[in-house]
Amino acid sequence: MNATVAPTAAANDPAAGIAELLSDLDRELVGLAPVKRRIAEIAALLAVDKARAGLGLTGAPPSLHMCFTGNPGTGKTTVAMKMAGILHRLGYSRKGHLVAVTRDDLVGQYIGHTAPKTREVLKRAMGGVLFIDEAYYLYRPENERDYGQEAVEILLQVMENQREDLVVILAGYKDRMERFFECNPGFASRIAHHVDFPDYDGAELMRIAELMLERMGYRLDADARAAFERYLERRMARPHFANARSVRNALDRARLRHASRVFSDLAHADRDVLTTIRAEDILASRVFEDDEGVSHA
Repeated sequence: MNATVAPTAAANDPAAGIAELLSDLDRELVGLAPVKRRIAEIAALLAVDKARAGLGLTGAPPSLHMCFTGNPGTGKTTVAMKMAGILHRLGYSRKGHLVAVTRDDLVGQYIGHTAPKTREVLKRAMGGVLFIDEAYYLYRPENERDYGQEAVEILLQVMENQREDLVVILAGYKDRMERFFECNPGFASRIAHHVDFPDYDGAELMRIAELMLERMGYRLDADARAAFERYLERRMARPHFANARSVRNALDRARLRHASRVFSDLAHADRDVLTTIRAEDILASRVFEDDEGVSHA
């Protein structure tokens, strides 16, 4: 691998710290069993490759560019950050940082604007991981005046010539990414690892909500928990549901209703009042607007 990579503890012991990182991933992310299993497999491959190199067993270095596919809110960015940490721990990246971008960060709006934008992003990402969300928007063949092709060509060149100092992770909806690869075979040939992120089920989303509230210093009482389970059932059946992202948005709105309710008697609010979300804070959602006898804010 790149001789400029700084030595780490993992350089002497390829397995050092990897189990801990994977344990953190398992603890911090609810569900996603197939994703966690695939990340563990990739980490094992890299650790074994490092051990082989330590014994003088030569071979082609593993390709590290990846594609994460799945619906919004399924943890793609979070897993990319964890992957950056694993690569750094094993000595496959100098810095271990993640630079997350979209088309707007790479593609300019006039001639001569795209190349410097793309190169600046690549400069920031060197030594770590470049995460490109909704990567299929990079190039729009239906628009003959689109400047995305220039960004694509620069990215392909760097992915090939500087692959020892930069890992690129493309992300987006699975069907759209498949069409993107069909139209851009250069990308398809450089991506070795395809990881599909499944949607969460209701129980997993409930657990995610509880973890989010815990980190924010709130909790659901028993009635609120039952109400939020009903909320999830209804919201998941509606369009534009974004998994954990939609859960976070729903909790933010519940906190607003909680604050409005508590504010009227804030002087007498104790710790329990200030931290407890009640059923009425959930049931005021428009998701329940068809329920009879439910008042809505």
